[in-house]
Amino acid sequence: MSMMSDMMSTSMKDAGMTMDMSMMQRMMEAMSACEQACTMCAAMDTGEDMAKCMNLCMTTADMTNTMMRAMMRPMGMEPMAMMAMLEATMAMCKACAMECDMHADMHEHCRMCAQACREAMDACDAMLASMRSMA
Repeated sequence: MSMMSDMMSTSMKDAGMTMDMSMMQRMMEAMSACEQACTMCAAMDTGEDMAKCMNLCMTTADMTNTMMRAMMRPMGMEPMAMMAMLEATMAMCKACAMECDMHADMHEHCRMCAQACREAMDACDAMLASMRSMA
């Protein structure tokens, strides 16, 4: 188990919460990978025809970072708000993946970004299902 997992496990216990720590770790890693892929994709998106892709990537990077940081604060975790944030993050990742897929045959970075967005969506979906089952 990583140091982050150990810290999360301790803070979850302190907050009186139980959560699948391997699922939490998977979600954190997916959020981080998506944030990085989107940031890099946005930086590589040049030209007028790539403005929408660049902006979706930047917003998705911001949202995945915010989602990851919010999940690291179990003492202040409000389940309904966290579930809404997970849903919003999934929606943004989906929009970004769809846009990047439109450019994937021309730009390898868009293909990789779309894949990272789909993996982040899957991880958010699993976390959301887990949280709903505990509610």
